Amino acid sequence: MPGLNLVQLIGYLGRDPEGNYTPSGRRVSKFSLGVTRRWTGSDGEPKEATDWFNVDAWGRLGEICQEYLSKGSLVYISGRLQTDRYEHEGETRVFTKVIAQKMQMLDRKEQPEEPALEVEEAG
Repeated sequence: MPGLNLVQLIGYLGRDPEGNYTPSGRRVSKFSLGVTRRWTGSDGEPKEATDWFNVDAWGRLGEICQEYLSKGSLVYISGRLQTDRYEHEGETRVFTKVIAQKMQMLDRKEQPEEPALEVEEAG
């Protein structure tokens, strides 16, 4: 049976994208994305919490993220979850990140007729 690994997020960048290259020369941009959820508590008071996601954007999509996004940018990210493991002081640490496959900038532009830039990463 086929599986599905898909995540869609709308949030604000918590930091400027950091660009790096792998030893093979492939580009990757990394940034954090804060997604705030709001609800009304049992006491009737509004509540909110922000979940933070680490995002990796590869190839041309990574280059575009590096060029056009900055801390505070509002974006839509679609991609997949990836879990990585590493050893630290004898302990195995596990973390999950989002591998971006599609990005759309949602910030309002000064000129409303400008289309939003939408890029999809193949693979």
